Amino acid sequence: MRQIKLLFAAILLIILAVAFFVTYHGLADKEAEPFHVGVSFCGNTTIEAKQLVDRIQNYSNLLVIQSGPVSKNQTSLNEIADYATQKGLDIIVFFGMFNDSWQLPWLDYAIERYGEQLLGIYYYDEPGGIQLDIPYDEWAHYFSLIRDTFSDSPLYIAHSQAIEEFLNGNLTRDYKSAAEVFIDHIRRDSGIIELQKRNLTSFISDYALHWYTYKGGWDVVLAQLGWNNTVEQDLALVRGAATLQNKQWGTIITWKYDTAPYLDTAEEVYNQMCMSYTSGANYVVIFNYPQNDTENPYGVMTDKHFEALENFWNNIENQRIIHGSSKAQAALVLPQDYGWGMRRSDDRIWYWEADEYSEQIWNLSRQLLNKYGQGLDIVYEDPDFPFKGKYPTVYFWNQTLT
Repeated sequence: MRQIKLLFAAILLIILAVAFFVTYHGLADKEAEPFHVGVSFCGNTTIEAKQLVDRIQNYSNLLVIQSGPVSKNQTSLNEIADYATQKGLDIIVFFGMFNDSWQLPWLDYAIERYGEQLLGIYYYDEPGGIQLDIPYDEWAHYFSLIRDTFSDSPLYIAHSQAIEEFLNGNLTRDYKSAAEVFIDHIRRDSGIIELQKRNLTSFISDYALHWYTYKGGWDVVLAQLGWNNTVEQDLALVRGAATLQNKQWGTIITWKYDTAPYLDTAEEVYNQMCMSYTSGANYVVIFNYPQNDTENPYGVMTDKHFEALENFWNNIENQRIIHGSSKAQAALVLPQDYGWGMRRSDDRIWYWEADEYSEQIWNLSRQLLNKYGQGLDIVYEDPDFPFKGKYPTVYFWNQTLT
């Protein structure tokens, strides 16, 4: 009798354990944010887009319609979006600006027509990179235009003193004011406001200042991999910003070269996809531009790049690589409002050249990236988004490693 009771007790424990496992993992699966991987279409015609969809439909779940000509052609956009969604792909649609009369009404049409398959709108591009790489005299021209043409605009009214100081050559290194101008400009952008009204997710890709782009109002930043910084640093910057600001994030694998073959090798593209995925990215996109090779109807991607994408997809399906398995073990905290490009030790900060702290921070960041690799996040001192208690180890920009 005692043996029978023990047997029943053992069976009950097994049943409870299995129930807990199924319940817990089922709940985790339901709560897990969906992951999307795909390719950007940057061509000019619906035929090219359909060929690309047919090529990737069995090993991706996303098409980014990232074509300037298509964004200005309602008929082409509808045909491509219809075809992609009917083939089972979700879509993100690019608009550089909303300056055609049909574009804003199209957003309402698309919400109704595509439902959850419309993930959001890729609006504008590279605001952080533009901020850093526009020459000083071009900023002067831009602010002169605002003052002379739009003097009653909210942007000018809110920051007239800083703008006037800039134009008079008297703008001191006021990082706080520079950050406020950058963030406020995004918040007042009519396109961002229209997307927020419709509760449409806004996407952007960039290679710098992700923290401030998120603060301005974009929902998802796709960090550009392949041509600026080390992959680990790009991941550290975008994941750190998204983590503390409670946003989604992703990567877009861009050109390595300005001439053919443009993209990195298929092996390296695969590695960058894997690093993004294991770091917890919600989106991974291959930037498939230009469309200037008559022998390759698919864009800049070669057969080997498509094979790499298919292998990545299959390895996700078979759980050979695990989403979010490379978690942040440490954070490097930069000074508040320190809008530094961080591509090199003498990179620009907002409008200005590097300052006396840049090289110190650069050297510390190299040490930490070498030590932690994918396990590092890079964040900012910011009372709106505290980092305390979020990371096992925290390093401050002005400390020295022993």
